Amino acid sequence: MSNDSEKSTDTDMEVQPKHHRYPFCVVWTPLPIISWFFPFIGHMGIATSKGVIRDFAGSYYVSENDMAFGWPTMYWQLSPDKVPGGIEAFDRAIKEASDEYRTHTHNICCDNCHSHVALALNTMQYNNKSNWNMVHLATMMIFKGKWDGISGFLHQYLPFMIVVGLLVGIALIFP
Repeated sequence: MSNDSEKSTDTDMEVQPKHHRYPFCVVWTPLPIISWFFPFIGHMGIATSKGVIRDFAGSYYVSENDMAFGWPTMYWQLSPDKVPGGIEAFDRAIKEASDEYRTHTHNICCDNCHSHVALALNTMQYNNKSNWNMVHLATMMIFKGKWDGISGFLHQYLPFMIVVGLLVGIALIFP
């Protein structure tokens, strides 16, 4: 059985959160306020074979190694073996998607950071697919993503737990 994070090439696949390097990864970080109420909603980027993160950070802007809402709290490592054309095709697809999204207006509902990552995966034909979309990517992050440790988990869920605790407390005080 194959695992998306198997090391099957000579390329360095080591994820190094302390150095902000996430080779071959889709990365995730919470959005202020929105993620406090809906922790399954967040900001997404994709990293090159060298671990450099690209994210569609706003209209006409794709950042490089400076995520719009902070460093990743979660990542899903992809396998370069699942890209026809290998590592070069992987990096080229991220560059092409980034170049394209530098011409887009950001729309939080339908043309956003998830769409940028989906275009990169569709361009590289990751896992022989060309129908990646924001819902599928968010689902994959939930089920295949790994936390950057306990701090990543807390960064994502602690604000939500505080909001829920406050709401429950208010409901108990004022029935």
